[in-house]
Amino acid sequence: MNEALIYGGVRSPRTRAKEGGALHGITPHELLAQLYRALGERTGLNPEAVDDVVLGCVTQHGEQAGNIAKASTLYAGWPYQVPGITVNRYCSSGVDALALAALKIQGGAAQQVVAGGVEMMSRVPMLADDARVFKDPQFAAQCRLLMMGSGADLIASRAGVTREEADTVAFNSQQRAAKAREEGYFAGSLVTISTPEGEAGEDECIRAGTTLDALAAMEPAFAKIGAAGVDAYQLKGSPGLEAIEHIHTAGNSPAMADAACVLLLGNREAGAAMSAAPRARIAASVTVAADPLEVLTGCVVATRTLLERTGLTADDIDLFEIHEAFAATSVVAEREFGLDGERHNVNGGVIALGHPMGATGAIMTLTLLDELERRGLRRGIVAAAGAGGSGSALLIDRDF
Repeated sequence: MNEALIYGGVRSPRTRAKEGGALHGITPHELLAQLYRALGERTGLNPEAVDDVVLGCVTQHGEQAGNIAKASTLYAGWPYQVPGITVNRYCSSGVDALALAALKIQGGAAQQVVAGGVEMMSRVPMLADDARVFKDPQFAAQCRLLMMGSGADLIASRAGVTREEADTVAFNSQQRAAKAREEGYFAGSLVTISTPEGEAGEDECIRAGTTLDALAAMEPAFAKIGAAGVDAYQLKGSPGLEAIEHIHTAGNSPAMADAACVLLLGNREAGAAMSAAPRARIAASVTVAADPLEVLTGCVVATRTLLERTGLTADDIDLFEIHEAFAATSVVAEREFGLDGERHNVNGGVIALGHPMGATGAIMTLTLLDELERRGLRRGIVAAAGAGGSGSALLIDRDF
């Protein structure tokens, strides 16, 4: 089997998902075009040699509809012969895009693939595609597919995660992300993006001044929807559970963001024509489906499954990037795998940095790779959860 090697990657800053956000003034196609150019400059990539482009994008509506992976390469002036496919596995889509690219290379179906993700949530808001499963309560109940915040509160209730624990996750995420930005840990992969309003070159969702007292003062965000019937539905599916504890707020939940990220994957032969040396290999990947009522535990189950299938233990992994899919999920992950801030989300997570849904998994992978290199470490796991209990994970190995 061929090795799926990572030759390089670039990302945009993660900016606020509103009209005042630094990336709001450009389309997702223009954002990707700038990243394609930067990826070529850094790796020596020749677009004519690209066998496929695989991008994650969750809300494929409006400007993000019409197979943005293919449309963006045409917009960027790449040869029309380059194929493209857009994937949606909810918030793990960026991880799945990389996994699909790796599988194509490992199986010999491709030599070079560009993979990543995009989500411009200020221009194409979450739920803009009007999916019935998120709009029709009776249909959602039949599918057992609830909204993410409700699932996060159920996770907290089942696992006994306290409000204080959740707020501590959020506080630590903000502190670590602020330090990483200040120390320049993200600079190696971050590309300054030109917009009509000026240049965007810094992650702007981080709230460095966040305090535990301020977090504790925030009101629960999902109690109202719980009282409208979601709590009763969740309790019916949770024998022995007496109440849903609503511990998640705007402060300990992921921040919506605009961003994109692309990585270049290839086999060894592909590297001969490029200026970049391989940085790591995607050694394994898994996709799972956990309890859809909990919505977000897929990243934990995917991490566990990946360890089991590779014969590794958590102690064999140097760094973990596990999706901060609301704070309770992070608490559960840290408990199960014996993790702390020395190995888990060491530069913050999406609570602080922002969650551009289709791009998040790819950005996490690039952040993980940068940090493994900075520390001179070998192995890392990136895992992301999506709606409906879905989850995907990758094992990154610098020993190749």
